[in-house]
Amino acid sequence: MRYSQIVSNGTHIAGRFCRVTFITPTARLQILEGRIVRCRKCPRLVHYREDVARVKRRAYRDCTYWGRPVPGFGDAGAELMIIGLAPGAHGSNRTGRMFTGDHSGEFLYGMLYSAGFANQPTAAHRDDGLALRNAYISAAARCAPPDNKPLPSEILNCAGYLEEELDLLKPRAVLALGAIAFNTYLALLLRRGQIHSRAPFRFAHGAEYELTPELPRLFASYHPSQQNTQTGRLTPTMMLGVLRRIRRLLAKPKK
Repeated sequence: MRYSQIVSNGTHIAGRFCRVTFITPTARLQILEGRIVRCRKCPRLVHYREDVARVKRRAYRDCTYWGRPVPGFGDAGAELMIIGLAPGAHGSNRTGRMFTGDHSGEFLYGMLYSAGFANQPTAAHRDDGLALRNAYISAAARCAPPDNKPLPSEILNCAGYLEEELDLLKPRAVLALGAIAFNTYLALLLRRGQIHSRAPFRFAHGAEYELTPELPRLFASYHPSQQNTQTGRLTPTMMLGVLRRIRRLLAKPKK
């Protein structure tokens, strides 16, 4: 934790001089990220992510793989929180940053740039200068799963991290990429008693829900997987349409 991220203020309490420390949102997210990176809750995922990082794909044999849980990425003051599925075995599990290093990320960051949520359209590695603007990317699961399919128990193990990110960011909009991310978010709200049922909220590309006046507006999109984007199930026009609706929402004054 860097000193510039902590603000201390001398305060008199009951005749004594006390030093009160305020931790910035960036520092609080960094503390959470440190816990995520050290996580070993799911033996199946630990074995898989580390095995992939050791064996590597031929195209990346000269790369040093991240091989650990992937923390969230983005603006600590973001009003938009994007929830994906899980790191790709040779994408985020290699680079250590959400949606970086694979076809899904190429598509997503290009769209975020076009919609004004990113400073550049490309995401190659952790030190490539990419920065998100008013957006933060998280995921239902933080470790690369075999066949891109985390088990329900593994998603539940990660749910606490997602919950903490939501509490720290307090976004005005949530964008779920795919049905698993959509249902993971609703399940979290149901456990917290913030919604009474998931039944009224059906996943569909472009769906938009005001769950309650206190909760973020929920938007849904097909996941930008290579299968979806190359078959035309998800096109740039479709993705940009959702992102531009979110931008219009965020441009309105808070109620």
